[in-house]
Amino acid sequence: MNRQNIKKTTLYILILLVTAGTWSCKKSLDEQLDVTPHDRLTDATVWSSTSTADVFLNSIYGYLPDGNNQYDPFDNWSDNSICGFGWVVSRTDAQHGNYTPATLNFDQMPYNWNTLYSDVRACNVFIKNVSASALDEDYKKKRVAEARFLRAYFYQSLWMAYGGVPVITEPLDISVQGDSIFKARSTSDETFTFITTELAAAADDLPVTADESGRATKGAALTLKGWVELYDHQYTASAASNQQVMDLGVYSLFPDFGNLFMPANNVNNEGIFFREYVPRVLGGRCDSYDGPTFTAGGVETAWGGVNPTQDLVDDYAMDNGLPISDPTSGYDAQHPYDHREQRFYESIVYDGSFWYDDTIFTRQGIGSPNEIDLSDHNDATQTGYYLRKGLNDKITLGADNWNSGSSGQNYYYFRYAEVLLNYAEAQNEAVGPDGSVYDAMNKIRERVNLPDLTPGLSQDAMRTAIRRERRVELAFEGKRYWDLIRWHIADINLNRQIHGISIKKNGGILTYAPVTVPGGDHKFDGGKNYLFPIPQAAIDQNKNLTQNPGY
Repeated sequence: MNRQNIKKTTLYILILLVTAGTWSCKKSLDEQLDVTPHDRLTDATVWSSTSTADVFLNSIYGYLPDGNNQYDPFDNWSDNSICGFGWVVSRTDAQHGNYTPATLNFDQMPYNWNTLYSDVRACNVFIKNVSASALDEDYKKKRVAEARFLRAYFYQSLWMAYGGVPVITEPLDISVQGDSIFKARSTSDETFTFITTELAAAADDLPVTADESGRATKGAALTLKGWVELYDHQYTASAASNQQVMDLGVYSLFPDFGNLFMPANNVNNEGIFFREYVPRVLGGRCDSYDGPTFTAGGVETAWGGVNPTQDLVDDYAMDNGLPISDPTSGYDAQHPYDHREQRFYESIVYDGSFWYDDTIFTRQGIGSPNEIDLSDHNDATQTGYYLRKGLNDKITLGADNWNSGSSGQNYYYFRYAEVLLNYAEAQNEAVGPDGSVYDAMNKIRERVNLPDLTPGLSQDAMRTAIRRERRVELAFEGKRYWDLIRWHIADINLNRQIHGISIKKNGGILTYAPVTVPGGDHKFDGGKNYLFPIPQAAIDQNKNLTQNPGY
């Protein structure tokens, strides 16, 4: 519900009343799809004016992922990072792939079957009632398009996580419809078609520029459409959708990569769809959930929820644009943090770098509270690295942040850099590395002062360059896991140990050695883990549902 500019403060009480009705049915699939017809509870007030209808719709925006209040973000399910404490689901369930239909627990992650169907139902209630209302036709057209976009967003989460799912487009009521509410799964292709068709229709009715910050726009619908098409390997269609976003002419890269994610720059031309925060009212806590654990005097000012891996760090190029694996790059394994590309310094806290009020030392043998934790005995870094990207060390960290939610920076679902990357990948897969692929890639590189890509790359070489660029540019934005899934390399990358860096001083010289990290022994069963299991409770209730293979 953190929509700063699309909420009316005077209606907060009504928001609570409306959302209480919607959320009260979060028990199992079909209980959410209908059991009590909550849409009847507030008809007299909600659908009689645009202001009250907006309150209902704004509450649906609030169901979108709350990325700046996650202490175990989704990159921790990938090979980009690991959580610094062991009790979270990324460590107990995801890293070993040992979840079952009865035990799957997403905790804060936005892929819970029941929650997503509750979100879908709220969209269906809004679309049905606003469409049938006597409200202004222009209002109805625009707001219904927003709700269709949001419903498509929730369905793409279900589709990526579970494959084909029941496609429900109206509020269901078991007291009227009986067992007919229990729908079978659509195929993956049918679900994909529904999502992309809905997004195309929504894009036609949405404005290029939102009338209030944070609302869905034509660009947001086309970006989501292009992403879903890319995920499904529909490369020609994805390139076309992303080209449409580029042709809108309203988006551009913010000139300063690191500061893009700071609250002072929340208003920019790169953000396409994002969540806004109001510090100390509806604020974020990521700075003290996910940042470096200990600062000056050994004070614990964060939980260390995100520890970047050595595997990710190795993908940051040198400042001459060459990967560290290139023998001409100038990389020195005994001075590994010298002359790296700009995004490394703006994304990673490494040994000897400054954060908040202290120089952070993760090296061993000097008594630093941030010494790499190779025995998993406290919340210090497991890898020798901490997260910097998207975190604000200019506010008071520690309890003031994690208790009061004092963070105010946006959380981006989609930004223009991803559109360029999506276009480059789709176009390269569809036709090869033509000039437009280079143009999209080089825009991203130029923003961080990297030289253009070498002309004449093969399709395979460009694919490698795009994947590396994507990993670095979008690190810690919840994209990496799904990239590994759609590239079908999760059974490789998530089936091996992740690494950190052990730093010791020997004879007055620092030495750097990669080490395996506690809790970093990934396991991924390629025979089943490319999809998650449908919760057993949903299958027990709805006999028309079938389980995913291997579960």
